[in-house]
Amino acid sequence: MQPTTVQSQSHFMPLSSREREVLKLITEGASNPEIARRLYLSPNTIKTHVRSILNKLGVEHRLQAAVVALRHGLV
Repeated sequence: MQPTTVQSQSHFMPLSSREREVLKLITEGASNPEIARRLYLSPNTIKTHVRSILNKLGVEHRLQAAVVALRHGLV
């Protein structure tokens, strides 16, 4: 796995409150179906939120998003 360059927190696009909820659950290791059940949303809605989170944080994988979130106090 190659190192990823991550923007500083001030350069992240703002996350919606729902995206922050989803990101918090990602940092806890929850899968998309688990997140969908816990938030009473469809799995497709969660996929959309995850895709948006990855784009806003400038990362390619949910593990990278979790690391960025924890390092930068996003959750």
